[in-house]
Amino acid sequence: MRTTRALAVSAVAVVAVGLAAPAASAWTDPSNLTVSPSVIPRGGQVTISVTGTKCQSNSTATSDAFGTVNLNNAGGEQASANATVHSDAAPGAHDVSVSCQGVPLTRPAAFTVIHGGVRGGLGGASETGATSTDMAIGGALVASALIGGGVFWMRRRAEGKA
Repeated sequence: MRTTRALAVSAVAVVAVGLAAPAASAWTDPSNLTVSPSVIPRGGQVTISVTGTKCQSNSTATSDAFGTVNLNNAGGEQASANATVHSDAAPGAHDVSVSCQGVPLTRPAAFTVIHGGVRGGLGGASETGATSTDMAIGGALVASALIGGGVFWMRRRAEGKA
């Protein structure tokens, strides 16, 4: 009798959780608003992505840096749009808001506009090549390695004769 009651209670709990899960996911639709890249120069292009079944149609993304763009179905529950940042956008962090069938979602400081281009980086190298100081240091290191290797080799050779 106790086993039957325990099984009945467990079954009711499983059904309740199973029925609540879709409702809980509907409360967070839309979700996961992302913008890439996170740092962009004026005039650059950002990609806005959002997860949510409500975002598949009649959805927009808005920011003071690029205005309003329409979101397009990107497969599954994903919707996305590309937006070009205004050439006169203020430098600094900008929010992005989406409206999916009237349901809003905002991501504060979603991306940062910088003045000028993004530094791509050269991995620490300079644009003009190696300086004379770099060459002197590199030459000294190579010479030290050759001298050290030669001394080690000569010592090993002398040990073999003794």
